Order: sequence, then structure tokens, then C-alpha cells
Amino acid sequence: MKRRITCIECPKGCSLSVDIENCRVVKIDRNECPKGEKYAISEVENPVRVLTATVLTRGLSLNMIPVKTDSPIPKGRISDAMKEIRKTEIAGDVNIGDIIIEDLLGLGVNLIATRGAKR
Repeated sequence: MKRRITCIECPKGCSLSVDIENCRVVKIDRNECPKGEKYAISEVENPVRVLTATVLTRGLSLNMIPVKTDSPIPKGRISDAMKEIRKTEIAGDVNIGDIIIEDLLGLGVNLIATRGAKR
């Protein structure tokens, strides 16, 4: 199977042509730098994303606090992560960079606040 992927590793945005067999990359064409090959393999065999979301608050100056994972998580675990995030509520003061959920889903990734709020 052939798949077209736009590489996002550098500003060139190469349109990669990737041959896939049994969920594995067997050939990559049209990458203009080595980053394209690494990106294509990762995107096909183990896609990951930084997750951004919001967490509810109680008694703070904002009703919701924007959050993100401090590292990418497997794309297939985003739904599970969102279920965990929806269960979370913040009641105390929050600063940018505070850990809201430590070791989210046991993935070794923290969910951190990207904006602060006070009571």
C-alpha cells in the first residue's frame, strides 16, 4: 500500500511517498533530508501526538484551565487520556507549568497547566 505523508520535521514540508506492508514502512521516496525518513517511520509505525485539552476548575478565576502533555503520547491512547482528564477538577491555585496529572496513564508523561489561575 502506498501512502502520502507531509513531513513536519522541518520547514520544507516534503510530500513523502511511503510504501507500507504489514503496518511497516518498506520504502520512502521524496524526502529531501534524513528527518523525513525518521518522521515517516514514526508516523506509520508508532504515531504520537502532544495532547492539548482543558481541565475544569472549582472556585478559581477561570472556569477551565488549558493543559497539555509535556511529551507526545501514542495516538491510540488519546481517547483514554481524555477520559482521565475529564475526571479531573482543580480547586487550588495553579501556575503555568504546574503538573495537573503526574504520569498520565502510566505513560511517563505529565499533564501540565499552560495558564495560571488564582482563587
